[in-house]
Amino acid sequence: MTSITLRPARQDDMRVLTDMLVEAANWNPDRIRPRVTLLAEPAVAHYVRDWQRPGDFGTVAEDDTGTPVGACWFRLFTVTDPGYGFIAPGVPELTLGVAAQWRGQGIGRALLRAAVGQARQAGYARVSLSCERANFATHLYRSEGFVPVESGPDSDTMVRILN
Repeated sequence: MTSITLRPARQDDMRVLTDMLVEAANWNPDRIRPRVTLLAEPAVAHYVRDWQRPGDFGTVAEDDTGTPVGACWFRLFTVTDPGYGFIAPGVPELTLGVAAQWRGQGIGRALLRAAVGQARQAGYARVSLSCERANFATHLYRSEGFVPVESGPDSDTMVRILN
């Protein structure tokens, strides 16, 4: 078994975060969208554009060769440029992506816990995300204390209160 190391996301991690955004968006193998198509959508691209703005933070997972295998990060959005899981200004929205071959090994949970810890340490009272209900990650989020606060046709906006 390869060991995994977690580290804080850095300003030079935009490529890593973009890779993991594509992994997250392509969670369903029956609905894979090319990277260039995904990043051409402003509603998707703004999760990584101009990384690392004030308020951006997260965690990157690397294998024992230093290759990134996953990332979990938060961004603040505005009412005029909301994310899919936007609930209010000042509430950071989470994005989590793990390379397909590394899923189901606890990396997503470790990344989620580390990033939530960063949010708590930064003084945030709650964090949000959006997840399609058919995505297995929904089970992870629920088990880590996220609860749905709004539902669309196929997805839920979820929030976790940080104590």
